[in-house]
Amino acid sequence: MTFAKLTMPLVIIVKLRGESLSVPRGVWLPLLAASALNICLWNITTALAVLYIPSGHAAMLAYTMPLWTGLLSVLCFGEQASARMWLALALGAASVTLLMWPNFAIYAGAPLGMASGLLAGFVWALGTITVKRTDWQGMRLALTAWQVMLAFPPIVLGAMLIDGVAVPTASWQVWATTIYIGLIPMALGTATWFTIVSLLPMQAAALSSITVPLVAMVSGSILLGEPFGPAQIAATLCAAAALGLALRPSPIRMTV
Repeated sequence: MTFAKLTMPLVIIVKLRGESLSVPRGVWLPLLAASALNICLWNITTALAVLYIPSGHAAMLAYTMPLWTGLLSVLCFGEQASARMWLALALGAASVTLLMWPNFAIYAGAPLGMASGLLAGFVWALGTITVKRTDWQGMRLALTAWQVMLAFPPIVLGAMLIDGVAVPTASWQVWATTIYIGLIPMALGTATWFTIVSLLPMQAAALSSITVPLVAMVSGSILLGEPFGPAQIAATLCAAAALGLALRPSPIRMTV
């Protein structure tokens, strides 16, 4: 249901922007790969993770994505990373580790949950690399819409095989929450993420994602009274330093 609410707004926005939903020749294979990694496998692995560990802890494992992206882009795809970018990745990893630190006992007691969360970060990294390294021939928001549309059938089929077909019965609060999740975090958030990926260098785009658990942590502290102690403060400072290093423009070299 949430995927249906995600797909329709994206298609409507694509048409309102005057973009075409047609897929250029030669990009179907990377489009299928991007959809499988970024939408299908990402949702499956995160759903598996929350079966074994609390959702917040699973999210922290999934946000190891920037580290996977940096390692894969350099080791597997031969991209060059400056010392500054390696330092930014290290600070980003330190930020996520500090947020994960209180939960290590939970991870150790649920290895399947830990593995699923880490796999979510890994497939997200592969999906980000796929999107960044492909020439989409002018596809913009339509790229996001197609990834969601292609992932919708296998996810629905998998849900039917696992949970069966049931008539949804829920309160208006649940329906309102589902609609909000489909329209704002998923539709707007997904479109914003792929825009960031298209605009920034790959490692810098990946590092920008660590702001999500930080916003969740600060919001939880303000709205729910959740703890915000030295570890959380240190994680925030590490993340800010990582983003500052990653997004800092390279100095222009003057030639005589």
